[in-house]
Amino acid sequence: MDTKSNLPFCVDCDHTLIATDLLYEAFFLMLKQYPLGLFLLPFWLIKGKAYLKQQLATKVRFNWATLPYREEMLTLIEEARAKKRKVVLATASPQVWADGIANHLQCFDEVLATNKDTNLSGSNKANKLVQLYGERGFDYAGDNKVDLVVWQHAANAIVVSSNKNLTNKLSGTPTAIANIIEPKQASLLTYIKAIRVHQWLKNALIIVPLLAAHQIGSIHGLLQVAYAFFAFSLCASSVYVLNDLLDLESDRAHVRKRKRPFAACTIPIWQGMVMVPILLVAAFSIATLLPKLFVMVLFIYFLITLAYSLWLKKQVIVDVMMLAGLYTMRIIAGAAATDIQPSFWLLAFSMFIFLSLAMVKRYSELLVTLQANKKEPAGRGYSVDDLPVLMAIGVSAGIGSVLIFSLYINSPDTNKMYQNTFWLWLMPPILLYWISRMWMKAHRGQVDDDPVVFAAKDWQSILVLLISAIIFTAAFFLSS
Repeated sequence: MDTKSNLPFCVDCDHTLIATDLLYEAFFLMLKQYPLGLFLLPFWLIKGKAYLKQQLATKVRFNWATLPYREEMLTLIEEARAKKRKVVLATASPQVWADGIANHLQCFDEVLATNKDTNLSGSNKANKLVQLYGERGFDYAGDNKVDLVVWQHAANAIVVSSNKNLTNKLSGTPTAIANIIEPKQASLLTYIKAIRVHQWLKNALIIVPLLAAHQIGSIHGLLQVAYAFFAFSLCASSVYVLNDLLDLESDRAHVRKRKRPFAACTIPIWQGMVMVPILLVAAFSIATLLPKLFVMVLFIYFLITLAYSLWLKKQVIVDVMMLAGLYTMRIIAGAAATDIQPSFWLLAFSMFIFLSLAMVKRYSELLVTLQANKKEPAGRGYSVDDLPVLMAIGVSAGIGSVLIFSLYINSPDTNKMYQNTFWLWLMPPILLYWISRMWMKAHRGQVDDDPVVFAAKDWQSILVLLISAIIFTAAFFLSS
């Protein structure tokens, strides 16, 4: 940065010093820390943006260490300090937030921020800086068109943006562009990752009732399953995005989750806020093509996942019970979409085996926490001391699912559905092997956070699925 060494270096906060927007972050923090404040937002906004920021500042508490600071900007600040220049944080954020960042970084000589009367943005910020340092008496780092009015009074501009239109407008002013920092832009793959398309694999469970009822040859049934799959997937994606927006702080403290698009700020938070309703509208639009019962199940699924994201994920045991229930709801949704009555055996087996898998998921997260020499994972109600208990419950639930399957084979109703149930007796040892291996892999730290995604990439799990399909086909077609 080629600037006069005696000029103060003034730095904006949102999208400049940090790669996010504190106002948006505060909104989602309030949803978690003070949910009732959501109903007060319109009344705060009526009194002006400055008042809104001040009220949010009193309701939420940031963890300043987890914010995504721009390394390039921190380097420029260190260079300015090395030249004995005055470094100023000039932000439209509330004073308490600006002070929190300044106290954490310990690199600012002065902090200028929004107070209860004045929103320090645009012309207000320009007038304040000119009043303190004079016309062309400071350098300014910003990121947005609202900063143009500030740059017009600055000696040098540091632009944190890849917007060519912004730099072109700035080039037409007397202010010199000292440096341009271009943040990475999100690609199509980034957005696909944000809605977690790979997690749509779980929704393949919707076809299970059709398979269990031996109606896989029904074209109408398969079409209904296809509609249900995409409706469920889009609904789930909306909740995934919302969950990521609510968990920004905890995700940034996680060894793997910090790379998620919203936590890493490769996708702006405001875009996530737009994605949630768009995905939901698309999901329920598709759902209208299916029976009303499916729409009801989908709505209940959305409400439960919303409650899970906001509160239940922090409740010990309740969270894994909810995860197991959400897996089972996919099977119920498949039954609702195809007008098939799900059997007691199918639902009972599902609850037990999915509880085991939910325990694998939580166990794997705790194991990562232990390996990082931490006591508790961010945003969860567990500690590493709970690892043996989780394994005991998870293994027991898995064995319980095998027991239920064995009782199902011996049921009189099963004999009516299959030509030869002898083949089905090959399934219990195969299930025992798969469940035992899954837990062994989890204990060794070889299972990612989601066991279903792990199984989809694990060749032995795929082989078990193929063998199971052959066994059920043989039981159905081959007579004794």
